[in-house]
Amino acid sequence: MEAALALLAVDPAGLKGLWLRARASPLRDRVTGALASLPLPLRRIHPTIGDEALFGGLDLAATLASGAPVIARGLLTEPAALVLAMAERCPAGLAARLGAALDQPKHCLIALDEGAERDELLPNGLIDRLGLFLDLDGLQSADTRPPALDADRLAEARARLPRVMLPERAGETLARVAAQLGIASLRAPTLALAAARAQAALEGHDVVTEDDLRRACDLVFAHRALPAPEEAPPEPEPPEDNEPPEDQPPPEEQQGEEVFPEEMLVEATRAALPADLLAQLAAGRAARMARGASGTGAAKGGNRRGRPLPSRAGRLGTGARIDLVATLRAAAPWQPLRRRQQQTDAVLLVRPSDIRLKRFRETSDRVLIFAVDASGSSAMARLAEAKGAVELLLGQAYARRDHVALVAFRGRDAELMLPPTRSLVQTKRRLAGLPGGGATPLAHGLQMALAVGMQARARGLTPTIALLTDGRGNIALDGSANRAQAEEDAQKLATSIRASGLPALVIDTANRPQPGLAALARALDAPYLALPRADAYKLSTALGQALGD
Repeated sequence: MEAALALLAVDPAGLKGLWLRARASPLRDRVTGALASLPLPLRRIHPTIGDEALFGGLDLAATLASGAPVIARGLLTEPAALVLAMAERCPAGLAARLGAALDQPKHCLIALDEGAERDELLPNGLIDRLGLFLDLDGLQSADTRPPALDADRLAEARARLPRVMLPERAGETLARVAAQLGIASLRAPTLALAAARAQAALEGHDVVTEDDLRRACDLVFAHRALPAPEEAPPEPEPPEDNEPPEDQPPPEEQQGEEVFPEEMLVEATRAALPADLLAQLAAGRAARMARGASGTGAAKGGNRRGRPLPSRAGRLGTGARIDLVATLRAAAPWQPLRRRQQQTDAVLLVRPSDIRLKRFRETSDRVLIFAVDASGSSAMARLAEAKGAVELLLGQAYARRDHVALVAFRGRDAELMLPPTRSLVQTKRRLAGLPGGGATPLAHGLQMALAVGMQARARGLTPTIALLTDGRGNIALDGSANRAQAEEDAQKLATSIRASGLPALVIDTANRPQPGLAALARALDAPYLALPRADAYKLSTALGQALGD
C-alpha cells in the first residue's frame, strides 16, 4: 500500500493515477488521506459531472451581473489530481473525456471503485490508463497501519527523477513480460517503465536496477495479468546437435544480451497477488466486454424522471420541462447585442432559440421469467435447482433492480406460481410448496411465459424468459397427448416470442443434449445451454453470464 502511494506521489503524471477498489470505510479514508502527499492539488469529481465543470464555460451569475460574457475556468485547465467517487458508475462519455485528459502529461486520476460485485469494474479505458491498483476488500482497519510517507524523501525523489536513466533493453524486456502475462495493452509496459523510474528515484538510484523493474512489474502488471493457461503436453525433443546454426550466436553471447531475466519477472508478478484474484478480475473484465453495458433493464429517454442528461434546444409543448439554468446560459452571451438592437435597458432578453429542455434517461426494472419443466420422474431434482437459482438471483436483486417470476408446467397445462416480485420471503414461501410430476406441456409453458412477459412489458418492466426443460414435450395446446403436434405448437410459440422481441434463454437439463431443444433455441433466437445435473449455483452463474449480469 505504501509502496504504491509513494510511487504515485513521486510521479503522478507518469503513472496516470490509482485504481482504488474499496467500499467506504476508515481504512479507505486512511489511504485517501495519504493523497495529500501528491504534488498536485486534489479535485473531487462525481460520475455526473458536466463538461462546463471539467473544461470551463460561461459563468452565468457573473455574466448576468456584468452584462458581458464571463468565462469560468474548468477543473482540467490546470494540472490536478482528480478523485472520482463511485467510479464503477462512470458513464462512457465521462470515461472518454477523462481518458483524453490523462493522455496529457499533467493530470492524474484516483478512481474510487465501490463496486459490490467482481464484475462491477471501471470502464476499460480507465483501467488501461491507470498505472497502479489497490484492493482493500477483506482488510481490516485494525490490522493495518496508516501509510507513512516521508515528505523530504519524496521531494528528493521528485528532484532526482529527471536524471534517472533506463537500461538499453528495459522497455523491450517489459514488453515481453507483459505479452507472457497475457496483457495486450501497449500502455502497460510504458506505465511499468514510469513506475521503475519512480522506484529508482525513491531508492536513490541513478539507473534503474533489476529490483526496480521487479517492483514495477508487481505494481503495474499484477492486476492486468490473465490466468496462466494449462500447459500442453511436451513435444518430443529433436535430436541434439552440438553445433549451433550459423545465424545463431553461441549460448554465452545469448546470455550476455539478456539484461533482465524475463521469466523471473513473470513469476514474481504472478506471485504478487492471491491465486484467485487474477481469475476474478479476468472474469469481471470478460463479463463487461461481453455485455458492453450493465445488467439493468432497457434505457429510454424522457423529460420527467431518471438520470439527468444534457439539455437540448427545443420548443415548449405538452409535457416539456424547461431547463432554466441552461436557457439562461444560452441567452446570456447575446444580451449586449440584443439590447443595442432593440434599444432597451432590459436586464434579460430571451428568444425562442434560447429555450433548453430537460432530458432524463430512465432505466426500467428487469424481470427474469423462469419457465420450469416440473414433469416426469426427475422433476424434483429440476425444481430444486430452479428454487436455488431463483433464491440466489433474488439475493442480488436489490443491487441489480431485478424482479423474478416463476412459471411451472406439468400435467396438462402451465401455472404462474410466482408473479414478478422482489420479495425473498414471499418467493421462498411459494417455492416451498411447488409440486411436480406428470406429462410435459412445453407449449403451455411457453404460452404462459409469453403472457407474463407481455404483461410485464406493459407495466414498464424489461422481461427476459429463461426456459429450463429436458425438451420432451408431449402435450399439445389442445390438451391432446400428441408429441408431434406438441413440438409443432412449441415451435409456433417460439416464433411468436421471437416476433414479440422478448429475449430468451434455453437451458437443457436432460442427461444428454437434445437436438429438439437446440432447434427450439434457434426459433427463439436465444442462447442454448446444456447443463445436465447443474446445481443451483452453476445454474444462477450461467444465467447471469448469458443474460448479461
